[in-house]
Amino acid sequence: MTTTSERVAGSRARQASHHVSQSVFDGSRLRVVLLVDVHDGAQQEFLEAYEQLCHQVASVPGHVSDQLCQSIENPSQWLITSEWESAPPFLAWVNSEEHVRMVEPLHSCVRDTRSLRFHVVRETGGPANDAGQAERRLQTAPRVGDGLIRHALTFTVKPGSEEIVAKILADYASPEPKVDDTTRLCRTSLFMHGNRVVRAVEVRGDLLAALRHVARQPEVRAVEEAINPHLEQDRDLNDPESARVFFTRAALPAVHHVTAGRQDSRAERYALYYPARPELGMKLAELLARQDEAAADDPRSPILRSTIFQRDDVVVRLIDVHGGLEAAEPVQVLGLSDAARVAELTTLLDEATGRSASASKDDSLARCLELARMDLVTDRRSPDA
Repeated sequence: MTTTSERVAGSRARQASHHVSQSVFDGSRLRVVLLVDVHDGAQQEFLEAYEQLCHQVASVPGHVSDQLCQSIENPSQWLITSEWESAPPFLAWVNSEEHVRMVEPLHSCVRDTRSLRFHVVRETGGPANDAGQAERRLQTAPRVGDGLIRHALTFTVKPGSEEIVAKILADYASPEPKVDDTTRLCRTSLFMHGNRVVRAVEVRGDLLAALRHVARQPEVRAVEEAINPHLEQDRDLNDPESARVFFTRAALPAVHHVTAGRQDSRAERYALYYPARPELGMKLAELLARQDEAAADDPRSPILRSTIFQRDDVVVRLIDVHGGLEAAEPVQVLGLSDAARVAELTTLLDEATGRSASASKDDSLARCLELARMDLVTDRRSPDA
């Protein structure tokens, strides 16, 4: 029988889900689906490469199981499904250099892949004595989204080339936003922090189709070729393997997004870069996510939307602020109210105070916000976004 406290908790979870359109931090089990198109005649080579890979994946923390399936209609089509204890350990692995090296043998026999990630909401079957544990690991309520998929890329350029790169990235013709009847590129926001570039996109429909559409546009290709000499990581866009490795390492997934109930079309967009201490990037992103969810329920908060992107020790928070930064308190915009946690999880306070204890908490947080703020290069919306 469901108790009153359980019903109240469930009601709160459903109410909170109306704010959050995406999050990896609810503790639910994760199901990963990988669709693979194998070159004709390379099926055996692919199977052998997979068998080698699955033995390595089995030892990754958080991995539960995986399954390989081959289409009964087209032998070139394969399906890999894997289960993980939750999303964070999977993301930590799939975004690592270890993963880049681990999957390399597959690429010579694979024509195309597509990865889909799902939280487990409900399930049937399984041992009865495991029901309580399974219930705790399932998503408590379906999330309510806004129809947009958010993704980002990040890379660094050679020191001294920042001004040249910013001008190249700002001076380009926007690609056609319509990809097909169901997919549209809605917004592209590009920021820099020192020599780090972050390009965030909002897509309605199929993210992969939108990214491929953009990459094929001549004006975008010209920009990418123009910044090539300035990149710290070499790449050759004419070499599919070189391009694949570059964009794999550049991917900066959105791990949390929250939208407050209040809307303001005049809200100003900002990006903050949080240099996480080694191996604390995911923990920092989770703390920011929790505080952003709490702020979404506070009518006094100026933060109307927040998206957190994280990969390894790179954490970027994209925010839409009512009234701009000048109308908000630094602690509200920074998203970290506790100076001790700022010091524990990032290097911002080190830079802000020069490791001096003489600065007040308010002065330190204001300085941290100044150091975290990224420079806007361009922010473009499609006309009907």
